Amino acid sequence: MKLWKLLAATATAAVLLATPAMAQTRIALVVKSLGNGFFDAAAKGAEEAAAELGDVEVIYTGPTAATAEAQIEVVNSLIAQQVDAIAISANDPDALVPVLQRAMERGIKVISWDSGVAPEGRQLHLNPSDINLIGETIIKLAADYLPEGGDVAILSAASTATNQNAWIEAAKAAIPEKFPNINLVATVYGDDDSVKSTEEARGLIAAYPDLKAIIAPTTVGVVAAAQVVTDQNLIGKINVTGLALPSEFKQFIDNGASQAVALWNPIDLGYSAVYLANALVEGAEAAPGATFSIGHVGEVTLDDTNSAAMAAPFQFDASNIEEFSKIY
Repeated sequence: MKLWKLLAATATAAVLLATPAMAQTRIALVVKSLGNGFFDAAAKGAEEAAAELGDVEVIYTGPTAATAEAQIEVVNSLIAQQVDAIAISANDPDALVPVLQRAMERGIKVISWDSGVAPEGRQLHLNPSDINLIGETIIKLAADYLPEGGDVAILSAASTATNQNAWIEAAKAAIPEKFPNINLVATVYGDDDSVKSTEEARGLIAAYPDLKAIIAPTTVGVVAAAQVVTDQNLIGKINVTGLALPSEFKQFIDNGASQAVALWNPIDLGYSAVYLANALVEGAEAAPGATFSIGHVGEVTLDDTNSAAMAAPFQFDASNIEEFSKIY
């Protein structure tokens, strides 16, 4: 009897050891570059989504330099790791297509978010907000404080950045009809690098003596430009605006280098990206008209390019930046 019990116990233990644990879904959140506060906030939201969904691991990764070549290396590594999904904010809409197609051929689900990939390189794309609305907003942020109009310039990220380029084109389209007194004199690129963005901001100020505003639709560039305006004692002469994280930009609202900026919640953006990637892993189909839940943020419906927009941009100024700077 004792021998039978021992054999039964041994057999049971062997079965338990041979039964694999439930596999955890691994979703890679690939950002333009590491060390960027916007993407760090998005990663926080991604982890929140993973905790809610359960059995989801987020791999937060990206290159140290915001280039397509560096992102390709990251994606190749993720393919080798056989992750379940890749959610990428792309440094180039086209250069990443071949490596992402290779990922999809190996059964990895691919979405882009924030800065998109060409449709053939992903299954769906999540815009942080409506492109035309963002373009109009960044011009309006400058125009609201220039009642008589004037010269403005744009300091963007990389010249290949899908999102910034789309927003800038939308901004240019809005000027003639809605902001006829605004004169866009130049668009320059700081590559989401604080040193280069600082140099480009200084160059704009030197080249355009009548410059009234610098518009930076990048959280790195807007801080760099505001610091230059502060350092050159140009507060009150040149207004810096664009898209900014309240926690990084509060000091420049406080000192008057900027009157107002805008952004969406990057925590919600990372959170939503993980919900969408996980839905594809679980078998949801990305097709025009399909509606996806993005947890507490709500839901999105894909358009004919399999893209969707998360939320409208929100304005931060002296009346509210203190409150939001404690959140992100």
